[in-house]
Amino acid sequence: MGDAAHPFPVTELRYGPVTLDDLARELRRFAADRDWEQFHTSKNLAISLAVEVGELLEHVQWGSDEEIAARLGAPEGREALSEEMADVLIYLVRLADLVDIDLLDAASAKIAANAERYPADEVRGSSAKREH
Repeated sequence: MGDAAHPFPVTELRYGPVTLDDLARELRRFAADRDWEQFHTSKNLAISLAVEVGELLEHVQWGSDEEIAARLGAPEGREALSEEMADVLIYLVRLADLVDIDLLDAASAKIAANAERYPADEVRGSSAKREH
């Protein structure tokens, strides 16, 4: 079994590639072992995801790009950012699992749509948003 810092069994996550399906399965089991499925509604998970994104943003708020890079270049800054990024990923994967959305398929479809919407030869160097 894992410990408080690493709740997943190390043997299951350290060998071979870990997929989003592997992570979703671990998160499902983690919630079931604690009887937390009752709290894992799409609304609650989406709200929790937004809260964690806010906590992630705190690490890049109120500083110049150079100050932020220095902060995140330090081991304690990277660790703090890593923990927030993990929280975001965990809630996103849990939500996608609950509502049966394949995140890799959704991301691939979104990239394809954006490639059509923003042809490289037409938008290179521009951050202007285009209508759908």
